[in-house]
Amino acid sequence: MRPNGPLGANRRASVVFTAVTAALLAVGSAGCGPADPASGTPSGTSAPASASAGVLTIRDPWVKAADRGMTAAFGTLVNDSDADVTLTGATTAVSVLELHEMTMQDGTMVMRQKQGGIVIRAKGTHVLEPGGDHLMLMDLRQPVRAGDEITVTLTFADGRTQQFNAVAKPFTGAQESYAPGHGGPAPEPSGQPAMSGQPTTGPTS
Repeated sequence: MRPNGPLGANRRASVVFTAVTAALLAVGSAGCGPADPASGTPSGTSAPASASAGVLTIRDPWVKAADRGMTAAFGTLVNDSDADVTLTGATTAVSVLELHEMTMQDGTMVMRQKQGGIVIRAKGTHVLEPGGDHLMLMDLRQPVRAGDEITVTLTFADGRTQQFNAVAKPFTGAQESYAPGHGGPAPEPSGQPAMSGQPTTGPTS
């Protein structure tokens, strides 16, 4: 016999509430389970792909555009490591490449090959710039025109190497003379060296 009155109504409501709660719990448990691997849904944040840091960071590398003869590459060498780094050489496909410096000799600023390499101090920087240390491209095998990218390979005292690309930009600057006997061309009668257009401040945009 079905009970009547408030007691019976309460009992029926309790049964309905229990059934609905059980259904909701079942749906909730399914929703909190692990994602299907085949669905492509990431299960967490993945680490970004790592890239080789290299020996140095080279900031704003550029090379002076030139049709023939010689030119130079510049930039800022950044050493983020805890030890000094010594750059001992460099190569490129378009010419022989030497490490050069500018120095005073007999009252005249002259260019010569840098002996002992270029030292970039720990946590320091070293600027390659017109009028200072630079990478000298000797006797170009092909024109280096504005917009060209020249790949340069650096060699360090510990045997490590590193490549970077320098974009060629047009620039006309002061002429610079070679120190006698270091292997470069002799100055022309006008007092200007055989090389042309060595930049003094930076490239034009």
